[in-house]
Amino acid sequence: MQRPRVLSGVQPTGNLHLGNYLGAIRNWVMGQKERENYFCVVDLHAMTVPYQPAELAQNSYTVAALYLACGLDPQYSVIFIQSHVPAHSQLAWLLNCITPLNWLERMIQFKEKALKQGEDVGVGLLDYPVLMAADILLYQADLVPVGEDQKQHLELTRDIAQRFNYLFATPETPILKVPEPLIGTAGARVMSLTDGTSKMSKSDPSDMSRINLLDPPDLIQKKIKRCKTDPIKGLEFDHPERPECHNLLTLYQIFTEREKTAVASEVKDMGWGEFKPKLTDAIIEHLRPLQTRYQELMGAKDYLYQVLREGRERAHQVAQTTLEQVQKAMGMAALL
Repeated sequence: MQRPRVLSGVQPTGNLHLGNYLGAIRNWVMGQKERENYFCVVDLHAMTVPYQPAELAQNSYTVAALYLACGLDPQYSVIFIQSHVPAHSQLAWLLNCITPLNWLERMIQFKEKALKQGEDVGVGLLDYPVLMAADILLYQADLVPVGEDQKQHLELTRDIAQRFNYLFATPETPILKVPEPLIGTAGARVMSLTDGTSKMSKSDPSDMSRINLLDPPDLIQKKIKRCKTDPIKGLEFDHPERPECHNLLTLYQIFTEREKTAVASEVKDMGWGEFKPKLTDAIIEHLRPLQTRYQELMGAKDYLYQVLREGRERAHQVAQTTLEQVQKAMGMAALL
């Protein structure tokens, strides 16, 4: 039986944090042997908001190295940088030409980010959901891992694929596969250390709101010690008025690999002064081998570059096939 194909990616903006790891990358690692995986560093998406050009390439290599350090295996997963495969930009333009403008104007993330940027907002921010659709549709992905904040973009991808097939193909022989969402499991929504009602995010201006995968032990200790809690003794999951408590206990459960009931029993009479060092130790010990592997990869980059070159070639073969099918269907002249 053919394995389902999965496509996903992470932007090389800021440091990857526990939310990226638990909500996406760890799930990719656990399922990589059961699926055909294409994981890219989406550097073109990182250009839709103000960024530092001098940092973009280095950040892209950092994310790729973290993919490997977290456990993604090139034997099972194609790992590449988005801009290394020109078909992403080429298909995005073709899909732009059939995507109604009002579909993009209703996107919630555009409205939120445009409000922050003011008059300097670029067309790329409005248009990047079409590029995201191109990323997915190029590889004829069966499944796309999504969180709450990306569900609307995947729906747009599905709408674009269906519109393209209606305009340029037939119901019997569609050209673009309509992908399905792959919903994450427990721990997929990691909340901010400074606000238990907000998702942990790279865009939060306070670095104290998140634990980055490359934070040293002393910084992790500092962040946990200062994170927002409540004055109530006795810790518990699922209390609607104690979101920070639930978030920190969830992290502890995940990093100690224990059942929820066992953790709940352990902490029911604890205070924060006793619990926070336990959580700190669990996070540090879990991240230690990941950080060691990352340092090895960045210390001798030949292997990392080899993985990215091979990933580019494997991704290009699949992407180019789809691109040529789309170009032919849309009436573009072939080079004879």
